[in-house]
Amino acid sequence: MDIYQHFRKDEQPFIDKVLSWKEQVERNFQTKLTDFLDPREQQILQMLVGGDASDIKLSIEGGAAHAERKRAMIAPFYEEINLEDFQLTLCQATYQSKFVKLEHRDVMGAFLSLGIKRQKLGDITVKDGTLQIIMADEIAPFVTTNLNMIKKAKIKLEEKPLEEGLTSEQQWDHSDKTVSSLRLDTVLKEIYHLSRKDAASYIAKQQVKVNYKIVEDGKYGLQEGDLLSLRGKGRSKLVAVNGQTKKDKLKITIAVLK
Repeated sequence: MDIYQHFRKDEQPFIDKVLSWKEQVERNFQTKLTDFLDPREQQILQMLVGGDASDIKLSIEGGAAHAERKRAMIAPFYEEINLEDFQLTLCQATYQSKFVKLEHRDVMGAFLSLGIKRQKLGDITVKDGTLQIIMADEIAPFVTTNLNMIKKAKIKLEEKPLEEGLTSEQQWDHSDKTVSSLRLDTVLKEIYHLSRKDAASYIAKQQVKVNYKIVEDGKYGLQEGDLLSLRGKGRSKLVAVNGQTKKDKLKITIAVLK
């Protein structure tokens, strides 16, 4: 059976990587700790490894109850896996929220400006004058030393126990829609109340992501579970495709992040 037929073509490089990890663990009997994975990557990993009946097991951990980005550990079935094995560090800083407004993207931009790969970074939480970043252990000393300014806010990052992480459970508003097709431009138009021209413009300007990757083709076909984001207008997802109407339109359920 061709394993690739169950996935999109642009996901094949990651699938190859997962299969390579799996083979290494099975052959060498050594654990494999990944970098941080986004939810779609975690889903693919679980499909390829998590349900496998072989002599390996999969554990995933992001350092917080509602973490979105997580590291995964593929290990021989007999290995005992503990939280510390995921090598996660929580760093925290406070800032004067009365004088400067920080958002997730501000923290992300400052972090990436240090020259560190996104894959080493877990969830970012900004709340009531406090920001927290979960990251890989190996980069924590460098980040705490060098990340001391975000926008106009001076900060001093300090390591904290993971159990002191701020909660950031996401809330979604669900609704039912009808669309003529599952093309990206068609669904985007319906979710964000755009004209077809504006939807096409956002896509052409690389302001639309599907499953955390920029998509430039308005004809791109969406599937159940796909997560969308439109710059400046937030996230949404295609929750379900519920069949057709009498006029051959598709009934879908969508959700928009509050």
